[in-house]
Amino acid sequence: MTSPTDDSHDREQRMLGAVPNVPALGRGPAPGRYSRHDYHHPAAGWGAARSVAHVLERAGEPLEGFRAMFVMNHQDGGFDCPGCAWPDDPSGLRLDICENGTKHVTWELAPAKAGRDFFAAHTVSELAGWSDYDLEAVGRLAEPMSYNPVSDRYEPISWADAFALAGSALRGLAGPHQASFYTSGRLSNEATFLYQLWVREFGTNNLPDCSNMCHEASGRALTAAIGSGKGTVDLDDWEQADAIWLMGDNAATNAPRMLTWLAEADRRGAQLVHINPLIEAASRRTIVPHEFVNMATFHTTETGTMNVQVRIGGDLALLRGVAKAVFEAAEKDPDVLDRDFIERYTHGVDEYRALVEATSWADLVRDAGVDEAGIRALADSYLGSKRVIIAWCLGLTQHEHGVDTVAEIVNLLLLRGNIGREGAGPCPIRGHSNVQGNRTCGINHRPDKVFLDRLAEVCGIDPPREHGLGTVETIEAMRRGDLKVFVALGGNFALATPDQPYTYEALRNCDLTVQVSTKLNRSHLVHGKRALILPCLARTDKDDQAGGVQGVTVEDAMSMVHISYGMKKPSSPHLRSECAIIAGMAAATLPDTKTPWQDYVDDYDRIRDTMARVLDGFEDFNARARHPHGFRLRQLARERVFQTPSGRAEFSPAPLPDDVDPGEGRLLLTTVRAHDQFNTTIYSNDDRYRGIQGIRTVVFLNEQDMRDRGLEDFDLVDITSFSKDGTRRTVYGYRAVRHQIPPSCAAGYMPELNVLCGIADVSTQSGQPVTKHLVVEVTPAR
Repeated sequence: MTSPTDDSHDREQRMLGAVPNVPALGRGPAPGRYSRHDYHHPAAGWGAARSVAHVLERAGEPLEGFRAMFVMNHQDGGFDCPGCAWPDDPSGLRLDICENGTKHVTWELAPAKAGRDFFAAHTVSELAGWSDYDLEAVGRLAEPMSYNPVSDRYEPISWADAFALAGSALRGLAGPHQASFYTSGRLSNEATFLYQLWVREFGTNNLPDCSNMCHEASGRALTAAIGSGKGTVDLDDWEQADAIWLMGDNAATNAPRMLTWLAEADRRGAQLVHINPLIEAASRRTIVPHEFVNMATFHTTETGTMNVQVRIGGDLALLRGVAKAVFEAAEKDPDVLDRDFIERYTHGVDEYRALVEATSWADLVRDAGVDEAGIRALADSYLGSKRVIIAWCLGLTQHEHGVDTVAEIVNLLLLRGNIGREGAGPCPIRGHSNVQGNRTCGINHRPDKVFLDRLAEVCGIDPPREHGLGTVETIEAMRRGDLKVFVALGGNFALATPDQPYTYEALRNCDLTVQVSTKLNRSHLVHGKRALILPCLARTDKDDQAGGVQGVTVEDAMSMVHISYGMKKPSSPHLRSECAIIAGMAAATLPDTKTPWQDYVDDYDRIRDTMARVLDGFEDFNARARHPHGFRLRQLARERVFQTPSGRAEFSPAPLPDDVDPGEGRLLLTTVRAHDQFNTTIYSNDDRYRGIQGIRTVVFLNEQDMRDRGLEDFDLVDITSFSKDGTRRTVYGYRAVRHQIPPSCAAGYMPELNVLCGIADVSTQSGQPVTKHLVVEVTPAR
């Protein structure tokens, strides 16, 4: 439930369209029954095996789900997992899968039941009252649909008429900047390239994407520091690192295949350091399911040697404290620093050192929430390891100071030459299978001149040069009425974004919204005056075109590019590939185009040939993509070639954040993902690794903070957030749950708690919503 309407900035703002609770639907305790227990079992292991068996049992296509396990993430005609972006095992492991990848694949293997009969039986107003689980559980979308406002229903529309409607709406705009074109990380490289080509030939750089909400801070920080927005390491480096730090990441849920590599690192004696406000299951021990002897004997492997519970937003102070200890050690032994590397390859170390030395231990301890002894112990681990990888996820980026924090990771690595050598470097953990490839292949609302010049030369178009709109800017422009058409390739925009009531109003203000999707979701029900649902093939579907069965490529989080082929006949004859849908809309939008859209659709090799001429590193793309393990894009920073203005890696002299203290009686809240979900897709109400069963509307609290508020486990509470613009937002009827989390910190599940992040709550550094850094009050329920 949500608070009453009030327009003033010092009163609560009503949460229209708040995310409904997700019923258990027979997948655990019945609605209203919930429990919490301490989880002491290893990550993965038999818990994961039982979960996979249960997923396959309830799948709409259980035999196909079982078969998928043996072809997923294989280069001999298999398909790439549509889940996370963790790299495939280069050894060719036959079961290079995980529990959550299996959930994701079986979810998309469902039969196509969301067609004309389904929509004829349900109005949009009725469907809006369904839970998000129920919407996706209907099955795959079966055919293109158009919204009829008179009947309040979606009705079938032919592909030709759908394309004509989209093209007419776009051609009828006063200018191309009145449209915005969003994409999620599921889009293939080929579809990505066609999408941005269409949009730029149309005349705008309004290309917001999911990166604007997740790793935008990483890209900006890395580009400024080392001249590239990507990490520098690969799996060979993970095999050689003496220490691996994981920051702001829940590996057992977000990238479960990482557990294999953490277990291997432990066996060779590497330091495994987990830095997170919450102590997660991946930081303790695991049984890797494909290690059959260990499964049979219940033999566990450690996946963590140190847990550092930093306070929310305290990561920069923690890293700077480690740097301070390193400089102090260098006073006694100058060789602690890699002086040759610093002198030859970096710029700004003197300014950075002066800043660090002028920062007091008292300030660092206060802001990090870790005592001096704890910070020094972390520094000892760093100093005792020759080759160090620091990996991180959204726990670092979705803050006001996310860019500065990622830059501080680079600062620390530079001090000891831990960039550009084997077994070391920065490593952002990407959460969606091709989100990095999207950016590589042109989805960027702030494109650089070199890329645009090459695109113009090769494709014969005149791309716009001014920057376009990112995700939050797009929402604001829709709400103002400046944007009339919104197109989304994949994702669940209405649910993934901040301030959902505001976003819902913005989407409903559009003349036309177009959603290209595989399954029914909230974004189809929060639509413009006119709306199209265009059903596309999923990663598991065979893609038959005039030139034969087509493969598509993806780029993983470590810059490996490889080809993926679907394994099964599409569940409906009316589904089309992403490339075909994009080309159809493009041809309808651009009647005088010289771009060979249909030729591209007939044979994706033609798309790749064009990409090879436009994109650096994609030379001989078709041949290299078909190599058994694909190919790795060249990363110049890995070779100690830094494409920054100075030609050197840059130390960042950022000040410490001043927002780590939420204020008297308030807490800092971070949103997290449960184990039984993938982004906005909810598989059940359970969160096995945190010991939660049957409920998602919980807020995790420190035990002392609960006592201070007179709370016991599962007491009802209200949560009020305080936005930068002075507005407040309240959700009612949540349950307080004690958890191992630092004082003055709290955590709860996204997307439900995205409503607490106001549209003004974005980082001035990255433009990202700060959903990991919300100032809240938690009070007993009214």
